Amino acid sequence: MDIFLKSVSALNDETRLKLLKFININGKCCVCDLEKSFDMIQSRLSRHLKILKEAGFLNVSREGRWAYYSVRFPLDEFRNSCIKEIMHLDIPLPKLVKACEIKEN
Repeated sequence: MDIFLKSVSALNDETRLKLLKFININGKCCVCDLEKSFDMIQSRLSRHLKILKEAGFLNVSREGRWAYYSVRFPLDEFRNSCIKEIMHLDIPLPKLVKACEIKEN
């Protein structure tokens, strides 16, 4: 029941709904890209991402010095239904602003 309550609680914030929809639309996003796109300080953004991750909505992967967030796959039926509903909400989203790129040698 704890994970269910965390999931429901995570969705009780407009910023987290925007982040979920944004990441679902744009795919894997670097934290620095999310910071620039949402014009949000890193500490506040990290808190929202942590809540969504702990609620079972997001995965995080590290590539070099960057952390990338994506919608967890596969999602269980409840979380999948939540994301489907969020996608139908008329939520204004910022454009994706690429702030960092992995430099290949």
